[in-house]
Amino acid sequence: MANNAKNLRKCIVCREHADKSVMIRIAKSKDGSIFIDTAKNSGGRGVWVHDSEECKKQLIKKRLLNAAFKRTVDESVYEGING
Repeated sequence: MANNAKNLRKCIVCREHADKSVMIRIAKSKDGSIFIDTAKNSGGRGVWVHDSEECKKQLIKKRLLNAAFKRTVDESVYEGING
């Protein structure tokens, strides 16, 4: 785990903290579109998930983005996570 607390983020799947460099950010922009934030610093609400097969698999299986963003997330976003 990184020593710099400002770079720590919590995975919405396993709830463990990790450095944001080893995580994926999914964001919701002001216009309501949900996308994978490859820059990891776009504006809007964002959630983080470990870039591991297990966390990504559980995120997709349980459709956790729907709960995180309080709406039905388009299937293309889930497909893009497994990239």
